[in-house]
Amino acid sequence: MSPREIPAVLLVDSDKRRIRGSCNRTGKPIDGTILVVDRLSPELYETIVTCSAVICARGGRTGHMQSLCRSRGIPVLRVDPSDLDALAGEVTVLLDRESVVLGEAAPATRPAELRAAAFGEVESICVVIADATDIRSANALAPRVKHANSYFIREEFVCFAAGLSPIDSLRAGPAEAERYGAAVAAELCSMADELLPGQRLIMRLLDLRSDDAAQITTGAHVEDEPNPELGLHGARWLLYERHYPHAFRALRAHVRERLGPDMNRILSFAVPFINDLDEFLRLRRHLGLTDETPLGVFVETPAAVHSAAAFCAAGASELFVGTKDLIQFYLAADRGNHLVSSTYQTRHPAVLAALREAVESGRDAGVPVHVFALGADLDHYVRHLPARRLMMCTAELLRLATRSAA
Repeated sequence: MSPREIPAVLLVDSDKRRIRGSCNRTGKPIDGTILVVDRLSPELYETIVTCSAVICARGGRTGHMQSLCRSRGIPVLRVDPSDLDALAGEVTVLLDRESVVLGEAAPATRPAELRAAAFGEVESICVVIADATDIRSANALAPRVKHANSYFIREEFVCFAAGLSPIDSLRAGPAEAERYGAAVAAELCSMADELLPGQRLIMRLLDLRSDDAAQITTGAHVEDEPNPELGLHGARWLLYERHYPHAFRALRAHVRERLGPDMNRILSFAVPFINDLDEFLRLRRHLGLTDETPLGVFVETPAAVHSAAAFCAAGASELFVGTKDLIQFYLAADRGNHLVSSTYQTRHPAVLAALREAVESGRDAGVPVHVFALGADLDHYVRHLPARRLMMCTAELLRLATRSAA
């Protein structure tokens, strides 16, 4: 009897076209196994980075943990929830067929066709990373992708890699918040050590939704919100959290001690999930930043698109267009809900119009604008937008570079 083949949806691609391994349903890190889980969430960070593939029953292509997998080249497939219980023992993940075979699969009859990729029209690439190893792997490319001149990391990924619990630390008082800031600084400095001359690092300030924060917080109370995506996170949470400025000042002091006068050239910061100029100016005051301190802005809500010119006029050092959130808010389609995945369109006319407005606002003000693009959208965005500065995850950069060289 032929092995059973379970149909799936490919959420995160990889260069590996087939992966065979043992199913890991424990949620604990076991090197090289295939993680089988209902949905990906932050408390699984250590397990995710050690697995060879992920099979889940819920979620979309652009969730935070899916982005982590995309950075690491870890494929993610979604199966029907009714099929999840069947995944046990040895299985084979087939990316070209978007399926999972229980047991050993027959050899592929022909190699997968490679998609074309071109860097010709791209001025720069900001590489989205999970930790220092991603910088090393991108810089080790031969020939090196000279467009990749900056690296971007989320503060929460710094916390995951360092075993930090940010909410617990920040709610424990100023002294503990300062220790937290020093620990984040140490991680950032280790990443800065991996940079080549002319490269720089950008950290997006802490942006934990309440549902994710509750998964990794042990002592502090986290409010149960009915709609965390539209709740207290991003800039509004940074303004609300009274001890975060202590952590941020300590972070910058330790980085300045380590990097010296080159700090602002090597390391900069960006504000997440912000709506308008008022929030931007209030947050600068809240963090105690002088006018000379560069601070970027993440454009990922419709209000932020319409405020892009005002951000630039107020001194935003650069704009980062977070298309994953922006698309879900423009199209009212939850990016983590596979039931509305057909509505979540990365090339919808309304989305392209928003991206164009943000890019043109920055261009008119002489402010760099970086647009996040999944690999499939790279050429489309370059052709149809005035976007020449892109953001992409590490593994997608490696795959595109390899295919371009070939």
